[in-house]
Amino acid sequence: MIVRHLSLAHFRNYAALDVDFSPGINVIYGDNAQGKTNLIEAIAYLSACRSHRARGDRELIALDAGEARITADLLSRSRDFRLEIQLRRGQRRRLKKNGVVLKTAAELAGILNTVLFCPEDLYLIRAGAAARRNFLDGAICQMRPRYAAALAEYKRLHEQKTRILRDWPEQPGLLDLLEDYNVRLCQTGALLIHYRAHFIKKLNQYAPDIHGDCSDGREVLSLGYQTVKTVPDPREKPVVLFPQLMEHMEAHRQAELDSRSCLSGPHKDDLLVQIDGLPAKQYASQGQTRTASLSLKLAQRELLYEAFEEYPVLLLDDVLSELDSKRQSFVLNRIAGGQVFITCCEEKRLDRLEAGRVLHIEKGALAPGGDTKCTCT
Repeated sequence: MIVRHLSLAHFRNYAALDVDFSPGINVIYGDNAQGKTNLIEAIAYLSACRSHRARGDRELIALDAGEARITADLLSRSRDFRLEIQLRRGQRRRLKKNGVVLKTAAELAGILNTVLFCPEDLYLIRAGAAARRNFLDGAICQMRPRYAAALAEYKRLHEQKTRILRDWPEQPGLLDLLEDYNVRLCQTGALLIHYRAHFIKKLNQYAPDIHGDCSDGREVLSLGYQTVKTVPDPREKPVVLFPQLMEHMEAHRQAELDSRSCLSGPHKDDLLVQIDGLPAKQYASQGQTRTASLSLKLAQRELLYEAFEEYPVLLLDDVLSELDSKRQSFVLNRIAGGQVFITCCEEKRLDRLEAGRVLHIEKGALAPGGDTKCTCT
């Protein structure tokens, strides 16, 4: 998958931009608050039809404009595509594929897969379990539509059960519904656990080697999966996991009623990350957590390639900070295959770039002479 050309109009701080990209590495550099991340955000939006930074589309439209446009020419699945997204204040967005208006964002699924690593992904290691569950869910949803549907159903059931537990003292009749919700949550939850366990197993086939290469063999990364205690093997079939989940939920029934909250289920799961046998969340340095997060993202990329036989576009926003020189060189020169976008603030970091295109962004535009092609080795 390759983004060949991108046009922006009134998107964030870009009044107008037209730029071609390398099918390999693209480095976007400039001072802070010039628009580097906004460019990455526009590419990511083409993939997910949502921003990883904004609460709503209206935040993406320039303050002095009524609408914003993102247009891209892509190569995907050996076919050419033109995607157009029009964001309008007070109106529904308009999506087009090769000139045809689309009814839903789902019609764009699979045309442009991306893997995004941004500064907020430091929380993937250091924050609570929810951040790592979000990573798992987002990654698996791109590869397994059945998982995406099950996740949406689980969230719906979990929200409804939460309301029952919250309101039952005032409305005791709600407890008559609880057993049915428990059964359905365990049925759906068993599917989530099954998929997560197998994804983490595959992730473990790639992430430790990537982390070892990036740290020059000085560190060992390992991954594990923590789910409910009554599940001895989360990789079992959902039909086996279901009664195990029911056992845990029934054991916590009174505690849930007392606390008026859901205490049992895969919404409590965690991806366990260790470096040299120690929990990374507690003991890793900031540079190590960045390397671990980067390794997880690159491993996700390899799994997407394994699933689709085509690399997703890799978006690396400000990953050079907090990394030593060897890790910086790994990011810039040793990412094999597929298209990569990297943002950074310091031009001096570019002396490690062996091939690709360099774009200098200044005040929401390409700086004069700011589009160069590097082919040095």
